Amino acid sequence: MKFGVRSLLSKWLAPVDGRGRGGWWPFVREPYSGAWQKNDEWAAEDLLCSPIVYACVTLIANDIGKLRARLVARDSNGIWSEVEGNSPFWPVLRHPNRYQNHIQFKQWWIMSKLRHGNTYVLKERDARGVVTRLYVLDPCRVTPLVSDDGSVYYQLSQDNLAGVPTVSETVPASEIIHDRMNCLYHPLVGISPLYAAAIAAGIGIKIQRNTATFFGNNANPGGILVAPGNITAENAAAIKAAWETGYSGVNAGKVAVLGDGMKFEPMSRNATDSQLIQILNWSDERICSVFHVPGYKVGVGQAPSYNNIEALDRGYYSGCLQSPIEEMEACLDDGLGLDGVTKGVDLDLDGLMRMDTKTQMEALKIGVDAGIIAPNEGRKQVNLPPLDGGDTVYMQQQDFPLDQVRQNKIVQPSPAPATVPEPADVSDEDKSLILEAKSIIATQKAIEAMRKAAQPEAVHV
Repeated sequence: MKFGVRSLLSKWLAPVDGRGRGGWWPFVREPYSGAWQKNDEWAAEDLLCSPIVYACVTLIANDIGKLRARLVARDSNGIWSEVEGNSPFWPVLRHPNRYQNHIQFKQWWIMSKLRHGNTYVLKERDARGVVTRLYVLDPCRVTPLVSDDGSVYYQLSQDNLAGVPTVSETVPASEIIHDRMNCLYHPLVGISPLYAAAIAAGIGIKIQRNTATFFGNNANPGGILVAPGNITAENAAAIKAAWETGYSGVNAGKVAVLGDGMKFEPMSRNATDSQLIQILNWSDERICSVFHVPGYKVGVGQAPSYNNIEALDRGYYSGCLQSPIEEMEACLDDGLGLDGVTKGVDLDLDGLMRMDTKTQMEALKIGVDAGIIAPNEGRKQVNLPPLDGGDTVYMQQQDFPLDQVRQNKIVQPSPAPATVPEPADVSDEDKSLILEAKSIIATQKAIEAMRKAAQPEAVHV
């Protein structure tokens, strides 16, 4: 794969360092000073052992992965609509590379960002310079570089799956899509949420391991044997060996017979005394807060009592998913050479915002009745075919302009007078009779009007 890299002999490239310790390296910081010497540091892959960390990462990645990427354009009315399938940008959105479909590609993109804080996507172009393939790289094999004039490059290690055959390859920033989490220490180094969740996740993992060991011993805590008097070191060692042989391991839980006034006192506290469940809940809640995931989505705490699926999904979207979704859209716009103003990439939220059937039908009915959408537009949202005449927006006749209602001067359109056709075969004598009848009727109306005008007005006392 050729990247079109220009000569870098005249440039001095310095690796970017997040907080002075290799910000792209996949290790979480020490939870306390000296933790590394005690073998108590946590790597990203270790923290994924936490059920809540795993649930949060996969939930976000799967929800974004299922959103269909659309190529949209803005028309003269400012309306965004999907572009026809003959655009040269469509193939890479539908099938990003040779070993991933578009769902797997977006999932791997988000997982890399959440686990390591950075997502590096290598572009492959055709002879026209159009991007035809996208490969999400291993963040541990990519190092951002900055030249003496401020230009950004990326040093890639060998990655046969992504088509990087050499041990080390340096490419300009134009050939890499770099999506990063919040950059706390350097603008080119994103920091993973695992950085903040390390302590809480580590506590939860240790509690689970200790619990597994505890129940592996038939839930019998360790303790000490207390003798009423002094015993020699030899006797103490013999008693200890006999106790461990007869009442620990596979023999735990058997009946022990103690003589000479000896008694057993447990040293470990039980789950109730140590408030094990409360500590685990605290750990899980801290992890959810770091990933901005509502706890009920991953089994932490109780779900909200009100039954409004749309409101819950919109809260989850605005608090957790909106930022990474819009960041991915912007990165794809820049990576494919789209301006994002007249043409861009849009992730279809219909795959995420799904209302219950009753609420959806009520919302569509309100939109049609209010003249906002046409009936066929509403039918399209529920995957129903269009109907004849359904492309027209309907309004009721009694609606009037607001300015007329405010001034109390509603102008009713006067209907056109109905014309009565003259009979085709009327004789001259009949025509004269008709004219005479019309004259008599007009005279009677005039007399009645004069009579009303002559009557005095009633006076109210």
